[in-house]
Amino acid sequence: MQLSISGHHIDVTDALRTYVTDKLQKLERHYDHITNAHVILSVEKLQQRAEATIHISGRDLFADANCEDLYAAIDMLTDKLDRQILKHKEKTQDRQHGRH
Repeated sequence: MQLSISGHHIDVTDALRTYVTDKLQKLERHYDHITNAHVILSVEKLQQRAEATIHISGRDLFADANCEDLYAAIDMLTDKLDRQILKHKEKTQDRQHGRH
């Protein structure tokens, strides 16, 4: 998986970069056809925001999360993406087996 991490009004430190990388690597447990991911970390007043676009075979998945702590926002973001990936995987398997 090709991963790009950028910051908007924030410097992306090595600790943040490794944290995001580790969290997104866990998504590949459920679905290994993730081609690339683009993560944007930003700060708006007191809200920390993390958003990501993931390109998988056949779709683009987007999720975002706001929280007071950036690490918690990253956790919420990966949980949302994980649910979307599982839903996509379930749909493709149902189509392959002829279920509606």
